[in-house]
Amino acid sequence: MQEQAPPMRRGRKRALADTTPRRTVNYRQLRNPFTPQNVFSEDEVAELHATSLRVLRELGIKVLLPEARDLFAAAGARVVDDMVYLDADIVDAALATAPKSFTIHGGTAPREVVMELGTLSFQSGAGAPNVTDLKRGRRPGALRDVEELTQMVQHFDAIQMLSPGVEPQDIAPEVRHYAFTKAQLTLSDKVPFVFSRGSEQVRDCFEMIRAFRDLSKAEFRAKPHCYTIINTNSPRQIDIPMAQGLIDFARYGQPSVVTPFCLMGAMAPVTVAGALVLSHAEAMAAITLTQLANPGAPVMYGSFSSNVDMKSGAPAFGTPEQVKASLGTGQMARHLGLPWRNAAGCAANINDAQAAHETEISAWGALMAGATVIIHAAGWLEGGLSVSYEKFITDMEMVQVMAELCTPTAANEATMAFEALKEVQPGGHFFGCAHTMERYASAFYAPVVADWSNFGTWTERGALDASTRATALWQEIVATHKPPANVTPERLRALNAFIAARTAEGGAFPVS
Repeated sequence: MQEQAPPMRRGRKRALADTTPRRTVNYRQLRNPFTPQNVFSEDEVAELHATSLRVLRELGIKVLLPEARDLFAAAGARVVDDMVYLDADIVDAALATAPKSFTIHGGTAPREVVMELGTLSFQSGAGAPNVTDLKRGRRPGALRDVEELTQMVQHFDAIQMLSPGVEPQDIAPEVRHYAFTKAQLTLSDKVPFVFSRGSEQVRDCFEMIRAFRDLSKAEFRAKPHCYTIINTNSPRQIDIPMAQGLIDFARYGQPSVVTPFCLMGAMAPVTVAGALVLSHAEAMAAITLTQLANPGAPVMYGSFSSNVDMKSGAPAFGTPEQVKASLGTGQMARHLGLPWRNAAGCAANINDAQAAHETEISAWGALMAGATVIIHAAGWLEGGLSVSYEKFITDMEMVQVMAELCTPTAANEATMAFEALKEVQPGGHFFGCAHTMERYASAFYAPVVADWSNFGTWTERGALDASTRATALWQEIVATHKPPANVTPERLRALNAFIAARTAEGGAFPVS
């Protein structure tokens, strides 16, 4: 549960607000109340699915990992060199064992996240090599940035899961996963992310999470405690680390989020339907691999489809085509019955009106599509080349509004307010009536960074724009962060000892 300060209104005394109970909200477990919107008919969805199966059967998918090709071959797939050709019965059998619902467990019980059609979780911007803020400028991601972004994500309950915002590029690759995982475990109790860059690194991260959570090896394998993101190499290729990640996570009972990244006109056909056929085919092939490695392993369907600027080839986000692709992806996920991941995004270079519009329209498209997880919902800039501290804060206004829309709206005798209507005479106002005075501090959503004051008051306070106000807020969050309750001295000592021992052994180099 998270408290919000009562919203201030003109003429309200600060002393009154300070003595009023704060509004309590719960954004940790969300269910999307909106009916998913469609862009294709049911017949068209069936035809898209059939065409994707035809792609897998006739055109095949390139799989670079021999172990993965062996699993496909053992299931009856036709394998020619590094090309795998899948018949529909193989795919159908795999989809039948993929769970339609599972729960990922965080560091504390309130942080568990249910993954099924109808639930909703948000993640911050991820996968960027750079970070930027108004105090220090644009720079390559470092461990300090990983730590600060983790603290910011921990602060907001409307972001339910950690994500790979940036990597600590000031840490050597063979030991980077230790620093990254330690930051997640010690600064947050939310569901952590693990990179899929080779079995040795994955096992290290699993062991860190298992030991820090006081889980036996059997307990760790019995339930999901982390997740990874698997991006296929569109068009029609699964590389070595991604294929190995699918196998490793499946065998340890941890979920993979299979996410083809299909940019229309570049790595995918120029049409929405063509991009979805490719994305759906790649997703089904990767999901099939997880079930061949371990039938019943948790896995999520996913897609990140948008278009490019055909004048420059640069990725574009927040476009009508991205929204249509999101709606279509939701239909394909529901056709399979699997929880699924979609994304917001923006191509803007700074936290400006373009950035806000592109992120909000793409996130709204994912919301209306019924996505289970919406990644890149806060902070993403430059088509994923940077994460902005200020944009993270201003985007959280959008995320929390969407989370608020998922909370129930009561319609009962008290909320229908007949007595208030009786008390206030025609031409009067409701500011001071009993119904308002009982509820004013908890009636409305309280903004994160928006300024609702009039022009005169705003000017007197320094005429600060949203990004400047956001700077002050993220600085306050970082300065006042406290470790979660599950971080104990004993767990920290054991974690540091494991990292020291593995570092002395040379760490684990990523696989390419």
